[in-house]
Amino acid sequence: QLQLVESGGGLVQPGGSLRLSCAASGFILSVYAIGWFRQAPGKEREGLLCISRSGGIAYYADSVKDRFTISRDNTKTTVYLQMNSLKPEDTAVYYCAARFPSCGGGPEYDYWGQGTQVTVSS
Repeated sequence: QLQLVESGGGLVQPGGSLRLSCAASGFILSVYAIGWFRQAPGKEREGLLCISRSGGIAYYADSVKDRFTISRDNTKTTVYLQMNSLKPEDTAVYYCAARFPSCGGGPEYDYWGQGTQVTVSS
């Protein structure tokens, strides 16, 4: 069964950091680009950034460009989203998604995880 599973979400204070993980099973993660998206209550899903098969990074949201970064460990079939200097407006459900063969800023991804909640609050 092809599956992506996010983990690492939770409650963090403003200014804090979190690292989300996206683990793949049932397919070869290394041949896919992996993107991270988020959806806040009452808002549309927003594309944040993506890592290509070769490790190149594309940012789609200016609001996270200087604070979030993405990395991948193909040997562990896992992609990470490092989030620093978190703000209350970062509160959302965060999703990872796999796209073949390259990154894209829109929702046209082949596989999606179920999402993990991130809440930034004091």
